[in-house]
Amino acid sequence: MKIIPILLFLTISLHAEMPKVFKGLFEKDVPVKASIGIVVPPQEIEKYIAKVEASARKNKEWFAEYTKASKPGAPLPFHENLGLTKEEYDDYLALWAKRDFKSTEDVMLVLRESFGKTWSITATGEAGIISTLRYDPEKDVYRSPNGEMKRLEDIKAEATSILGAWSGHEWRLEEEMGLGKIKENFAVGRYDDKEYGLVVYRVQEISSEGSRLLDKSLVLRFALGKAGHLPTQAKPR
Repeated sequence: MKIIPILLFLTISLHAEMPKVFKGLFEKDVPVKASIGIVVPPQEIEKYIAKVEASARKNKEWFAEYTKASKPGAPLPFHENLGLTKEEYDDYLALWAKRDFKSTEDVMLVLRESFGKTWSITATGEAGIISTLRYDPEKDVYRSPNGEMKRLEDIKAEATSILGAWSGHEWRLEEEMGLGKIKENFAVGRYDDKEYGLVVYRVQEISSEGSRLLDKSLVLRFALGKAGHLPTQAKPR
């Protein structure tokens, strides 16, 4: 007589409401085609990058402080110490605006619910590393083999950022270890002006001497809604 209530409890436990952070991006157990990619500006921008790098080598301390005070992932504000004239800087911005997302591999993503009231985005191919991450909606944290990633302020990236204008949610882990430090970030969101979602992941392991022992980055883009859905049995090429 107690079997029915127990089964009912298990059914309810495994069919919890989808966490808000995934709504509008995924549907539970529905495979989605995604692309691992990199953002590439036009080749013509390289001449300006070379000038800025040369200037940075001549004035390392200033450049380090100026970079630290600027927005990460976006062009540095104009300054004469960058080694560019105002006209060159304006041309640099025009070229930066033409950057494009270049796909390097097609993979499959599936949002799944698991025991322990956690959720995961399982992935194939090179993106498989994110399959080990578990989202706990009650604590609003992501758990990885390295520890617990805490929720940060929501992302509201500007159009000049490396990925363009997009909004999302982010979690971060920074852990001191015996032989160094580990940093891990995970974010999900969508473009403000395009029907694409994004998954961004990075893990770094830095030795006590400051050298990088591990640096793995992933940017995954996928079409939202039915445009990105794959047949249940489909596998990415």
